[in-house]
Amino acid sequence: MSLSGVCVTAVESRPAALLDGASQGPAHRPFGARVKAFVALTKPRIIELLLITTVPVMFLAQQGVPDLRLVLLTCVGGYLSAGGANALNMYIDRDIDALMDRTSQRPLVTGMVSPAECLVFGITLAVVSTLLFGFTVNWLSAWLSLGALLFYVVVYTMLLKRRTSQNIVWGGIAGCMPVLIGWSAVTNSLSWAPVVLFLVIFFWTPPHYWPLSMKVKDDYARVGVPMLPVIASNKVVARQIVLYSWVMVAVSLLLTPLGYTGWFYTAVALAAGGWWLWEAHALQNRAKAEVTGGKLKEMRLFHWSITYVSLLFVAVAVDPFLR
Repeated sequence: MSLSGVCVTAVESRPAALLDGASQGPAHRPFGARVKAFVALTKPRIIELLLITTVPVMFLAQQGVPDLRLVLLTCVGGYLSAGGANALNMYIDRDIDALMDRTSQRPLVTGMVSPAECLVFGITLAVVSTLLFGFTVNWLSAWLSLGALLFYVVVYTMLLKRRTSQNIVWGGIAGCMPVLIGWSAVTNSLSWAPVVLFLVIFFWTPPHYWPLSMKVKDDYARVGVPMLPVIASNKVVARQIVLYSWVMVAVSLLLTPLGYTGWFYTAVALAAGGWWLWEAHALQNRAKAEVTGGKLKEMRLFHWSITYVSLLFVAVAVDPFLR
């Protein structure tokens, strides 16, 4: 059966209430619900992670407290840019979002926002964010922000996501860009420090996302998206997670010998990285034992990965004050 056939079958099986709501059209929805839906298009929870990696780098670049107005403008510009990318991602993926349980309540699927509205909204945010960066921060940050948006929408969503199991590996580059943007916002230049942190996020992204993909691999298999857990066994995925984890932790320790951080960052990087490796190897051991379902406990590493990156970048921000 073709993907379009699967789409028709899945839509026909949707609950009547959902289909009735979608058929009413966006214009008939309450204003407050519509506003909430447009906010949901930006994926605020994902953007929180992006800002966590942006602001601390600004403290590191400044070696102290950066201009708070600059921080605010960078955060607003970053939110609008990432939000535009996420909205365009939902526009492109609306066909498979309708088939996946974890995305079945997204605004385009429920009919709260029309595809045309989503497309215009995403493009508008992209333009506004680029101009905001350019005229209030600097044009280097503007081009980096626009590059991240285009990479996420075109390279990841349109070219990689449905074609290769390496989609998250290379598509994750877009999520690394806020580190460069945070540094360039303060210095209007780039340096080895943001490059190292860029690589930390690059190697962090696959072992962060693959555990979640293991949890919802049936969703991805249903729509033909070849996430690694869909096409490989839990053993193979867990081994890849461990390999990426070791490289990530090793790269995170490069900032100190390069002279950008001191004892506090190093201590946090070692402690948090050590715990990460413990969890990664524990997942690998459970995968080797061929446990399934809740016994695999793959979400333990997923949740810890968010804590890890938060702790690491808080240490990035605090370290300049303790040197």
